[in-house]
Amino acid sequence: MQLFYTPDIDASSPTYYLNEEESRHCSKVLRLQAGEQIQLIDGKGNFFTASIVDAHSKRTQLQIISVQKEFSKRNHYLHIAVAPTKNIERLEWFLEKATEIGIDEISLILCQRSERKEAKVERLNKIITAAIKQSIKAYHPVLNEVTVLNKLLAAPFEGQKFIAHCELGDKEAIKNILKPSGRCLILIGPEGDFAPKEIADALNNDFKAITLGESRLRTETAALEACFEVNFLNRV
Repeated sequence: MQLFYTPDIDASSPTYYLNEEESRHCSKVLRLQAGEQIQLIDGKGNFFTASIVDAHSKRTQLQIISVQKEFSKRNHYLHIAVAPTKNIERLEWFLEKATEIGIDEISLILCQRSERKEAKVERLNKIITAAIKQSIKAYHPVLNEVTVLNKLLAAPFEGQKFIAHCELGDKEAIKNILKPSGRCLILIGPEGDFAPKEIADALNNDFKAITLGESRLRTETAALEACFEVNFLNRV
């Protein structure tokens, strides 16, 4: 299957032209020819089958054959807010794997103990885009710019809200309190964990404290563990 990401495609139009980058990949790298079929995803849930009309290196013309709406739509919404790691490659790894497993939204949060205070969202989005193509997903996760934790805590969110931390205190396993087929937001802190005041602020904003097991996990591992658990608990 040859899959292309086409976020600007009009689902009601019978014709579409690949942009220059995707056209070059189609005609020069894959060497696809007129008459061959390819698949397109728009990141909004539509999965298209199209036929190549003109395999041009800058503007490949396609004829849309069919469209499947809400392709592989999941029964839940997962938003993970994570502190960017000092080594950006670890964050990139998380974004790639979480996209493959299934995630809807990622927020990058700036915490008291954060070692990295910025991240290039454009580059990170390219990693997410490559991952949805690799895993054949029609929905493109939303990646939000870096924001301070307190701003996220105060923002409205309809659904369950959790904070995973390593401090002592009452914590539940997420499997015991997650309501399947719903919306959830999970906070994952930096390598040094959330500061005690940050944890208290989260609890005061209706977040529930959770544990991800007995092991002390790296930030990106904890975030991926949370992603896996939510998807597993929502399996149909």
